[in-house]
Amino acid sequence: MQQQPPAGSCHYRKTASGEPLPDPKCTPGATSPAVTQANLKSTICQPGYTKGIRPPASITGKEKQLNAASYGFTGSLRDAEEDHLVPLEDGGDPNDARNLWVQPPDPGHKPGSGINNKKDPIESKIHTAVCSGKVQLNAAQKAIATDWTTTEKTLGLS
Repeated sequence: MQQQPPAGSCHYRKTASGEPLPDPKCTPGATSPAVTQANLKSTICQPGYTKGIRPPASITGKEKQLNAASYGFTGSLRDAEEDHLVPLEDGGDPNDARNLWVQPPDPGHKPGSGINNKKDPIESKIHTAVCSGKVQLNAAQKAIATDWTTTEKTLGLS
């Protein structure tokens, strides 16, 4: 289990539309050194890759609680996702605290209805673009770590 930032030391940002963004000081994103542009076909573009590197719930559950405290998140953890800012499917580090944040629900979310977020479909679109050679891995990782809500536009995918 990774050490998380001290309680209350991280602060969410929000886009103009209210989408949550992590604190870049606490969660700047981190990439896996095992994933490179040269080995995409044997790593992230290989079916089942993320399942093989995803930390077990026994670790992520504890980290989620600690990270929620870091961000001062007071909502239900059932409605929030422990998110890898740079997604595993896009070469993000699976268990580096710099890549983990408790992502609150999207605006308009009905409390108690479970996790919902608009970031997941973007992650999949990036994955497809990287694996098809349309986008370079490092450009995709940098764009999503900077602001996941503008990644598609930044990479010319929208």
